[in-house]
Amino acid sequence: MSKSRVVLLFAALQVCDVLTTLLFLHHGVREANPLMRAAMAVVRQPLVALALPKAAAFGLALYAAHSGRTRLLARVNVLFTCCVAWNLMALAAA
Repeated sequence: MSKSRVVLLFAALQVCDVLTTLLFLHHGVREANPLMRAAMAVVRQPLVALALPKAAAFGLALYAAHSGRTRLLARVNVLFTCCVAWNLMALAAA
């Protein structure tokens, strides 16, 4: 997979993760990640609490792609695919 496609997929998965997280929070499902739960308690705006780490992650993804670590980024994409799938299952169960 090309570098640009890996980065584009990463960005799309981040957006999907944020959207599904906001949806399941709206339906009363609790955030599973303790760090994100703490961030949401401090910020009180779920979108802001989610957007800040996602922006940092995207910066790291760009750095990884630029430095030739596309294989690592592809593996991270698999992880976030699982996260989005988990969020969708949590929504279905709610």
